[in-house]
Amino acid sequence: MPYNGLADFVADLEKQQQLCRIKTFVDPILEITEVTDRINKKNGKALLFENTGTGFPLLINAFGSDTRLKMALGRSDIDTIATDIMSLSDISRANMLKKISAAKMISQIMPTHTRGRTRCQQVITMDPDLDILPVLKCWPHDGGRFITLPIVHTRHPETGQTNAGMYRMQVLDKKTTAMHWQLHKTGARHFEAWKKSGQKMPVSVVLGGDPVYTYTATAPLPENIDEYILAGFLRKKKVKMARCITNDLWIPADADIVIEGYVDPDEEPVTEGPFGDHTGFYSLDDLYPAFHVTCITYSKDAIYPATIVGIPPNEDACFIKATEKIFLPPLKIALQPEIEDFHMPQAGVAHNLVIVKINKSYPGQARKAIGSFYGAGQLMLTKYLVIVSGDVDIRSYRDLAIHVFKNTDFRYDLIYTSGPLDILDHSSDTFAFGGKLGIDATEKYDEELSGRYDTVPPSSVDLNSSIKDSIRNDIDKINIADDMPVAITGLYQNDDPKASEKAREYFKKKEIKNLFRLVLAVDHTVDIDDHFMVAWQILGNSDPVRDIELIDDNTLFIDGTIKAYHSKGFPRRWPNIVCSDRDTIEKINNKWESLEIGPFIPSPSVKNSAMIRDGDGAVVITNV
Repeated sequence: MPYNGLADFVADLEKQQQLCRIKTFVDPILEITEVTDRINKKNGKALLFENTGTGFPLLINAFGSDTRLKMALGRSDIDTIATDIMSLSDISRANMLKKISAAKMISQIMPTHTRGRTRCQQVITMDPDLDILPVLKCWPHDGGRFITLPIVHTRHPETGQTNAGMYRMQVLDKKTTAMHWQLHKTGARHFEAWKKSGQKMPVSVVLGGDPVYTYTATAPLPENIDEYILAGFLRKKKVKMARCITNDLWIPADADIVIEGYVDPDEEPVTEGPFGDHTGFYSLDDLYPAFHVTCITYSKDAIYPATIVGIPPNEDACFIKATEKIFLPPLKIALQPEIEDFHMPQAGVAHNLVIVKINKSYPGQARKAIGSFYGAGQLMLTKYLVIVSGDVDIRSYRDLAIHVFKNTDFRYDLIYTSGPLDILDHSSDTFAFGGKLGIDATEKYDEELSGRYDTVPPSSVDLNSSIKDSIRNDIDKINIADDMPVAITGLYQNDDPKASEKAREYFKKKEIKNLFRLVLAVDHTVDIDDHFMVAWQILGNSDPVRDIELIDDNTLFIDGTIKAYHSKGFPRRWPNIVCSDRDTIEKINNKWESLEIGPFIPSPSVKNSAMIRDGDGAVVITNV
C-alpha cells in the first residue's frame, strides 16, 4: 500500500513486528553504524533511533529483509511486479478494450502537481543549518559525515528532463555539502549541461516520504523514464508533487525532509571522501561539485532515513534482489528475449559479477548475449559476466560451479575485453576503465566444438590424500575443496612481493598440473575457509585481463591479492577495507544491554579487521 511518509511506514513496520525502537542515546558519529552493522548481518529488524542528539529520530535497515522490501514496494509478492510489466508490454498486440484499460492504468500512475504548501513543507527554515539533522559518520576513516539516502532532484537546462538519483552527500559545513554524482550518472550529465549554460544549477534533495521513492531512485532506469512513474506503477497510485520554495523543481509532497539549493558550475570543485563504500573498501577522496543549501523544509513528524554500506552483505543487497525480478521483463523485451533469469551475487556488489541464464537455441548465442549485456545501461559496468543455459539454478552456487566447469573450456570459452567500469572499482590500472571477462558456460552445439583438439577438461577431480598432504606441505596457507577441482591459497606478500608469481609457477609443476580447474589467490589475511569472503576479495581485487592466467590447458589462476604489494607495484592508490575501530566496538559492547534489541551480537569488524593493511587509514601504503 502507499505510505504517507516514513511515520506511516514506521507504524506499519511496528505492527508487523519488523521494527526495534531504541530510546538510549546512540551517537550518529560511528556508533549508529556499529549497531546497525551487527543487526544487519544477522538479518535483524529495522531500527528507529529515537535519541540522536537532534530533533529527528533516525530510521535505518528499513529495507534489510524481503518482508520489509515488499512492504516498501507496496506488494505482497515482488513477482507480481514482473507480471504487471509483462502485461503492459502486450499493449501493441492487445485488442482495443485491453488498450483502453492499459491507457487508463498508465494515466493513474503518472505524477501530478499540487498547489499550496504540502506535508513536506509544514516547517520551513529559510536560514538552513544541516546540523539539525542526525547525519552519520559511518566509518572511522570517512572524510566526514555523509547523507546516505538522499534522493537528488535535478533538471536538464535545455530539455527540461528531470532525474531523481541517489548520490551520497558529504556535509562540509552548515550550508554546504559535496555532491557525489558519478561519471556515468544522469546527475553528472545534467551538471555538464548546466556548466555549458553558464547558469547555477537548481538541486533539491528529498529524504524519506513513501519508501518506494528510495528504491526508484536507485533503480537502473533508462534516462528518459521519470522515477516517479515507476513509483506510481509500484505503489499503484500516482505521486503528488509539490513545487520547492527557493527553486522551481518539483518534489514528492509526502517527503519527510527537503533540502533545497543549487550547484554553481563556475565554482572550483571540493574534496569529497574517503567514504566506506558498498564495495567493502573505502572510495578515496576526489573532487566533486559543492551543493549550497538555500532552504530546509520538513513535516512535523519527520523521520531522518539513513543506510550504511561496507563489507557485504548489507541492506542494499535486498534492493539488488528486487531489481533482478523487476527488471528481468524489460531486459527480455528490449534487449534479449532469450534471457530466462539473471542474478547479481552479493559478493559481486552488483557490478563485479552478473550471472545470466538464457534459453539457448543456436550456436554462438552466448557470445551475442555477452555483447548485448556490455551495452545495456548500468550493466555496461559489469566486470565478470557468466552466461549459462540448461537446467541449472543460478542461485545455487555449488550447482552453478559444477555447471560452469562441465560446460566451459578455458582455452576457448573465455571472452576477454576492456571497457567502462564502475568508478568505485579500485583494481584496474586506470580510473573507470579496465579489463572484463565474459564466460560462455552454456551447453555447446556441435558447431561450437568443431576444431577443438580435445574434450572439455573434467569438472571434478579425485585428489588422494598423499597429493593433498604434499601440496599442503609446500604451501603454508591453502584450502583444497573436497568435491570440486578448486584450490584457494593465501599469499604472504609482506614477506615476498613475488609471492603471486611463485604461486603461478608452483601450479604449473608437472606433478600438480591438471589437478585443478581453478586456483584462487588472496592475501594471507583473508579467511580462506570463508568462501563468501574469498569470492568478494577475488571479484573486487582483480582485473580479468591483467590478473587471470591459463597456466595450462586445464587450470585458471586468478590473482585476487592487493596489487600494491606486488614487485611491480600499482599505478593508483589502493583502498583499505571498511571496519569499525576498537574504541567504537567497545563502546557499543558496553551499551548493548541498554539498547534492548535482543541478545548480544559481536561486531563483524572484529573478524574483518584482520584484513586491514598498514593499520591505520583509508589507503594501503605499499611496502615495495
